[in-house]
Amino acid sequence: MKPIKLSTICAFAALLIITGAFLANSSFASKSKQSVAGDGFAVLELFTSEGCSSCPPADELLARIQQEAGNKPVYVLAYHVDYWNRQGWKDVFSNALFSKRQYQYSRQFTGQVYTPQVIVNGKAEFVGSDENAANSAIKSALNTPVAQDIVLKSDLSAGKIKIDYQLKSKANGDQLLLAVVEKHAVSKVTKGENEGRTLHHAQIVRNLYTFDLKTGDSGSAQIDLPVAFNATDWEIVGFLQNADTGVISAVGRATLSNAGHNQ
Repeated sequence: MKPIKLSTICAFAALLIITGAFLANSSFASKSKQSVAGDGFAVLELFTSEGCSSCPPADELLARIQQEAGNKPVYVLAYHVDYWNRQGWKDVFSNALFSKRQYQYSRQFTGQVYTPQVIVNGKAEFVGSDENAANSAIKSALNTPVAQDIVLKSDLSAGKIKIDYQLKSKANGDQLLLAVVEKHAVSKVTKGENEGRTLHHAQIVRNLYTFDLKTGDSGSAQIDLPVAFNATDWEIVGFLQNADTGVISAVGRATLSNAGHNQ
């Protein structure tokens, strides 16, 4: 056998090192690509009340999540329930409709109705002030690919708004829910468990409209708006939800035209 020159061995070793580095980098790139957030979204529905002393930390956490979300598809909806009103303080943002919605969710989860509670995409629930649970649920939701999509355009005029929606695929019996959201509010509580506190709220749902979508992938709906509605301090969030399972399959914010104060 002929001896192999040292220079040949060095060259071969260098080639192996380069090849190994290339494969390692390729493997890392592949793994990194898989770990990047998918095309998912996170709808966080907070059930809260000004009459509940455990709720302000949850309100603050969800407000911070909304602020830090940036351009990520993270949507916070704060529903003020009315069953705390009998404890000495009537929450001005409360609505029996929101309590009913929470009771409907309770059949899917623990069976318990409590505040503060957060439901994510209609699939998971946790105590609203649990930051670790919130971060984990958001990460999971954003990394879960979705098959459906919704685009909302609207026309605002004379206290009403017409919403045109376009879906990626047929509705298949899902419902369209339109939440009228006030982005910020401050309230001074003079009675009840939070007596003497000034509470700061974010993403307050002031009304929630539900429309049955039998078939098709486009259409329109019209809703009434609060007198104070304007495109700066308020927004419309629309989402598709299965009436039986509660799972949310798509969400979006309405693009407003004629976006001044009501005429």
